Amino acid sequence: MRVAQVTRFGGPEVLVPAEVPDPVAGPGEVVVRVSDVDTIFVETQVRAGAFGGHFPVKAPYVPGGGVAGQVNAVGEGVDPGWVGRRVVTALGFTGGYAEQAVARVAKLVPVPDGLGLRDAVALVHDGVTATALLESTGLAAGERLLLLGASGGMGTLLVQLAGSAGAHVVAVARGERKTLLVRELGADTAVDATRPDWVGQARAALGSTGADVVLDGVGGDMGLAAFPLAADGGRFSAHGAPTGGFAPVDPAEATRRGIKLVGIEDVQLPDDTYVRLAAKALAEAAAGRLRPVIGGTFPLERAADAHRAIESRELLGKVLLTT
Repeated sequence: MRVAQVTRFGGPEVLVPAEVPDPVAGPGEVVVRVSDVDTIFVETQVRAGAFGGHFPVKAPYVPGGGVAGQVNAVGEGVDPGWVGRRVVTALGFTGGYAEQAVARVAKLVPVPDGLGLRDAVALVHDGVTATALLESTGLAAGERLLLLGASGGMGTLLVQLAGSAGAHVVAVARGERKTLLVRELGADTAVDATRPDWVGQARAALGSTGADVVLDGVGGDMGLAAFPLAADGGRFSAHGAPTGGFAPVDPAEATRRGIKLVGIEDVQLPDDTYVRLAAKALAEAAAGRLRPVIGGTFPLERAADAHRAIESRELLGKVLLTT
């Protein structure tokens, strides 16, 4: 079967088409005939050689942790009724940039009728994490949310989900196109992060007491600059690191101000929770209440171009692969 394989750590050019043997399902596993593949920013960072301690992969390897498709074979102990069903699943971190993928049956999530596989795969990571973040921070109706990285795959979902929950959403994105997008998705205020006074603009939009919840999908200095905008007694989630690192928030300062810190470890989910939240996100999309923003799709053999597009940050929303 065809795959896109990282031959060595480096730039997008190290991600090349290859042929490997067809996979076989083991006990408790299925083989999914992949139609669409999710991509996330951290995959480009690991391909470049970053985060080796968190993602101990060795080249050559096939990236990709989220796929959509149809089950075409089951392993020992798996209900044969899965064969032919449309599903999404999270694989871990490898194996998804492929025509076929082996998945654990414990993480299969059926795709509702009426929802296309392309929209479904756009939720396989970001829809689950967005839903988990809103649960872990306890965002409630009437609260004020400051959202960094609002125009990305997960950010665009968070704008919609938080708005549906009745929160007042102040969304931070880069440039006119991206701030316009988040306004269209329902943000109450869109702040342009390319402006030197963006922190002041966000503060004015949030009011004198600040944000009840800050969702930082950017990290680094930008995330750190947002920390003072959290209200005393509020919640701050430092879950994003496309800048190269998570926001270096001082835990002692957070404790002094009564701010609950949420990190990436709080959205590492057990299988049953993953399936529950994925099914919830898919149901919202099938009902028309949640719209994934897909900025670009690339065939599997152009996975390197997909990574270039992700790294350029020029596309709005998600970048997907198709087989």
